[in-house]
Amino acid sequence: MTQKEMPGGTPPACELLPGEGEPLAARMRPRTLDEFVGQDHIVAPGRLLRRAIQADQLSSLIFYGPPGTGKTTLAAVIANTTRSRFVTLNAVLTGVKDLREAVRQARDRMGSHGQRTILFVDEVHRWNKAQQDGLLPWVENGTVILIGATTENPYFSVNPPLVSRSRIFQLKRLTEEDLRTIARRALSDPERGYGRRRVRIEPDALDHIVDVANGDARGVLNALELAVETTPTGAEGVIVVNLAVAEDSIQRRAVFYDRDGDVHYDTISAFIKSLRGSDPDAAFYWLARMVYAGEDPRFIFRRMLILAGEDVGLADPEAVRVVTACAEAFDRVGLPEGRFHLAQAALYLATAPKSNSVMGFFDALSAVEKEAEEQVPSHLKDASRDKKGFGHGEGYLYPHAYRDHWVAQQYLPDTLQGNVFYVPSDQGREKDIALRVARRREAQVTAMVEGVAAAPPEVLSFSPADRARERWLQRAISQAGRELGRVRDRIVAAGAIERHHVVLDLNGATGLLTWEALRRAPEGGVWVLVTDRQTARALEAQALRLPEADRPFLLAGPLEAVGALVAARGQGHVRFDRALGRNALLGCRDKTAALKAVAAVLRAGAVLSMAETVPRGGQRVYRLVARELAGEALFNKWRDAEEAIYAEPHDPMVNWDASVFEAAVASAGLEQGTVQEEQGATHILVTETVLSRWFPVSDHRPAAGRPSYRERLRRLLSEDEVERVRAILTGALLGTEVGWQSTVVYVTARAPK
Repeated sequence: MTQKEMPGGTPPACELLPGEGEPLAARMRPRTLDEFVGQDHIVAPGRLLRRAIQADQLSSLIFYGPPGTGKTTLAAVIANTTRSRFVTLNAVLTGVKDLREAVRQARDRMGSHGQRTILFVDEVHRWNKAQQDGLLPWVENGTVILIGATTENPYFSVNPPLVSRSRIFQLKRLTEEDLRTIARRALSDPERGYGRRRVRIEPDALDHIVDVANGDARGVLNALELAVETTPTGAEGVIVVNLAVAEDSIQRRAVFYDRDGDVHYDTISAFIKSLRGSDPDAAFYWLARMVYAGEDPRFIFRRMLILAGEDVGLADPEAVRVVTACAEAFDRVGLPEGRFHLAQAALYLATAPKSNSVMGFFDALSAVEKEAEEQVPSHLKDASRDKKGFGHGEGYLYPHAYRDHWVAQQYLPDTLQGNVFYVPSDQGREKDIALRVARRREAQVTAMVEGVAAAPPEVLSFSPADRARERWLQRAISQAGRELGRVRDRIVAAGAIERHHVVLDLNGATGLLTWEALRRAPEGGVWVLVTDRQTARALEAQALRLPEADRPFLLAGPLEAVGALVAARGQGHVRFDRALGRNALLGCRDKTAALKAVAAVLRAGAVLSMAETVPRGGQRVYRLVARELAGEALFNKWRDAEEAIYAEPHDPMVNWDASVFEAAVASAGLEQGTVQEEQGATHILVTETVLSRWFPVSDHRPAAGRPSYRERLRRLLSEDEVERVRAILTGALLGTEVGWQSTVVYVTARAPK
C-alpha cells in the first residue's frame, strides 16, 4: 500500500515533499503558497483557492491540467498548511482496499480527535468507475475531503457524482517567465538546488531549455539537472551550461497529447475549424501538431472526409473525391511520405469554397421527428400495384416530358407545403445551383397559390390570431424584465468573465450583475460596491444561502473611494480582472474622478464593461399626449418646463451624455474599446400609482432629495396649469400602455498593459 500520512504543520515524509537524494524537480517542489510560481488565475491574492487554503476551509477539489503545471505541488502546499490529517494515494498503484483503509483511519481520527482528513488522489482518472464510486459516499458524508489531480478532463474521466461534489480548478501551462523564475531559483537555492555550487547558465541556453520545455516546470528542472550533473567543472571551478550543453539536455519539445483526452479533441477541433475558416496556414499548423504528436493519420483523414461533405458540399463536389484519393494514396505509401497526401488534402479543403447547405437534411429529420406522419401524396405513390383500385400515381407529371426536364408539381406532404430545407449558398459551383433552385421554387409557389399542384392556398397564409395575441400580451407583461436581462447579458458578455477572474461590481444595489458574476467566476471572487450600509446588509442577507468561501465581498461607500474600501478589507494587494457596472456613474458629480478610482484598482489589461442610462435622452412625458389636448399655449409652456429639467447644468443625473462619458474614460487613463449609444423602448402601464409618483399630493421629496415632476413643472407653470396637465394625462393615459423611450450608453474599455 502506498498510502502516506502528512500531519499538518510539519514536513511529511512522502513523495509530495522530497528529502535528500531525490531529483532536482522533487527537491525544488514549493512548500508554501509564497514559493509557488505561476497559476495566478487561481492562487493570486484575492482568489478563492488561495483564500480557502489560507483559511483552512477546503471543500473537495479536483486539479486539472497538463503535466508539470503544479497539481501535485498544490497538494503539497495544502499538506503543509492544513491542520487536517493529510493522506495521499496514487490511483495507478492503489485500489479499493487501500481506499477502505484510508477511510477507516479517517473515521477513527474524526471520532477520537475530531480531526478532519484530506485525501489526495493523484491521477484520479486512472481509477475505474467502481473504484471512484467507492469513494463517493465518504466524500458525500464528509468523512474525507477529496483533492484529486488529473491530466484528463474531469467532466469526461471522473464520475459525474464526484464532479458535482467537487470544485474544479484548471491549471494552465506555465509561461516562459514562470519557467525562468523556477530555473533561477534552482540555481540559487543553497539547500535544495545548486546554490552551493558555482553554476553559470548562458542566456541562450536558458532560452532553449525554457522554449523546448513548453510550459512544463518538471521538464525545465530535469534538463537543468542533467546539464549541471553531466558538465565538468571548468578551470575556475565554474560549471558553464552553454547552448550546446542545453541542446543535449533537452532535445525534443515536450508536446502533451492524450489520444483520448481534451488535447486530442481540442487539437482536431482547431484543425477542422481552421479548414472551415479557409485558413491554410492555421490548418497546416494544427495538422503538424497532430502528426508530430503521433496522431493516427486515418483519424485525420476521416475527419477531413466529414468536413468535405459538411462544410464544402456542393460548393466544390470534387472535395470528397480529392480527400478520398489522398486517403487511398496514404494507405499505399504510408509514413513518412504519406504526409504529402495529408497536407494535400488539408490544403485543398482549406482553399475550397464553402457551403453547409447539406445541413438542410437535418432540418428535414427534425420535421419528421416533430410532425405527425403524413401520407405520401396520391400522385407520388407507386402506380404498379394500386393504380386501378385506388388511383395511386394518377395525375403524376413526368418531368422528362417537359421543357428543361422539369415541371411544377407537389412533392412534399400537404401539411409541409412551403417548407424549405435546402438553402443553397452563393459559393463556388453552388452559386449556379442557387439561381436554378430559387427560380423553380418561385414557380412551385405560384402553382400552389393557383391550385395547380393540389396544394391548399391557406397553408401559405394561415396564422391563429388568438395565439399571436397571447404571445403579444405576455411579451408586454414581461418586457421590462427581459430588457434588464438583455442589458445584464450584454454587460457580462462584453466583460468576457473567465472562471478564475476577480470581478468588481460597481453598483450592486439590485444584484443584477452580482449573482451572474458569481456564477461565471466560481474560482475567482466577486467584490460588490454599494453606496450605503443598509443596501450592503440586504445583499449580505441574500448571500447567506452561499457557502462562506463563495460569498461576495461587500464594500459600502462612494465609487470615488473604491480603492480605500478595497484596501480596508485586508485581503492583500487585490486587483480586479473585470469591473462591471450598470448606472454606477449616474449620481456621481465627478464622473472622471470616479472612473480614475476604478482604473486604479484594475489589473493590467483588465476589462471595464458598463451600461449607463442617459436621462437627457429619455422619454418626455409631454410627448405621450397629442398637442391639441392641452392647447397650443399650455402645451408649449409644459414642453419648456419639462425640457428645463434636462438642461440643468449642475445636476449630475442629466448634465452629461455619451460624449462626456467617452471623455471621462479617456481622462481616467483607460484604453477605450467601444462607446455605443443606443435608443430603446419598453411599454409601461399608466396606473394611479404611476400618476401619483409624477404628481404627489405634497412636495415631500424622496430620500434622494430630488424634486418630483410636479415640483419641476411648478417652476414655469402655475398651480392651476400643473393641475390641468395632470388631468390631461389622467384622461388620456390612465389604464393604457404607452411606449417609453430610453437611451443607454454601453462602454467597454481596458486598463493599459
